[in-house]
Amino acid sequence: MPVTKDDILATLARIGMPDGGDLVSRDLIRAVSVDGNQVQFVIEAPSPEIAARMEPIRAAAEQLVRDMDGVAQARVALTAHGPAAKPAAPPSLKIGGHPKPQEGPTKPTGVQRILAIGSGKGGVGKSTVSSNLAVALARQGRKVGLLDADIYGPSQPRMMGVNKRPASPDGKTIIPLHAHGVTLMSIGFMMEEGKAVVWRGPMLMGALQQMLGQVEWGELDVLLVDLPPGTGDVQLTLCTKSELTGAIVVSTPQDVALIDARKALDMFATLKTPVLGLIENMSMFICPDCGSQHQIFGQGGVAAEAEKMGVPLLGALPIDLDTRLAGDGGTPIAAGDGPMADAYAQIAQGLIKGGVA
Repeated sequence: MPVTKDDILATLARIGMPDGGDLVSRDLIRAVSVDGNQVQFVIEAPSPEIAARMEPIRAAAEQLVRDMDGVAQARVALTAHGPAAKPAAPPSLKIGGHPKPQEGPTKPTGVQRILAIGSGKGGVGKSTVSSNLAVALARQGRKVGLLDADIYGPSQPRMMGVNKRPASPDGKTIIPLHAHGVTLMSIGFMMEEGKAVVWRGPMLMGALQQMLGQVEWGELDVLLVDLPPGTGDVQLTLCTKSELTGAIVVSTPQDVALIDARKALDMFATLKTPVLGLIENMSMFICPDCGSQHQIFGQGGVAAEAEKMGVPLLGALPIDLDTRLAGDGGTPIAAGDGPMADAYAQIAQGLIKGGVA
């Protein structure tokens, strides 16, 4: 009668271990193979240290099985179940630091155009315009990227509804995130929410250089850069180190906002960056109950400034509660339908027809 696997295990159960149990009850037998009267199996020790002391047990098991009826040859290997390999630590990706020298203005590989979206002061809705314009362009069939370069106050992670850290396979290359058809990168993805970025100018410039040059943007028709407010280091770095197609300036009609918007316009002129147009945000409030219009921040100031500068007024956007709620909720209003989505779509169409997006 031919020998079976159960016969072999029953025989091996007779070999006890020095610290208790036997080869079978301790689950040390692996890969039992019976081929006619040829038997082979493996004894797997719990660790390399124990395996070093188990050669007599291996030899005894081999001899015991060889003596069984129906067995002509037995081969027994002794191995050890070593500790599991520790997973490799993800490469450390450090954002910020002194910028690397470069010969002249550059742009990321695969990116056709770079548009900077700036403002003279904060609070005029520049980031809201940036996110919605990016989504509106994507809905027009363009391949769009959005870089949140507002280092001190990044808001695109919230507005675009993304809260993950980008992957970095080698500690240098950064894989961007995606939402609403837009490729995204923000310093906010790299920092703990609520943690302040306390950096001097060189670190800001280095971070911007990294987010432009080390991010795998892929093939893009246009990359929108949401600038911080004002006329500081980030604006200077972007305009002098990148091949910008041009800039868009966002302002409210308010006189105080226009004073600062003129400074932004002068900065772009000084840095020889063409201004593609102005966008008047919060141009009016339309009462949802009666439909009457109220010019809360004044009327026509941005349009007059655009005419004075000889640049287009790309659009006039009312102050709108749904726009604010959509941004706070992580789905820009341009991703849906309605008057505000149509308004952003019209601006996007104008940029596409003008050949700049």
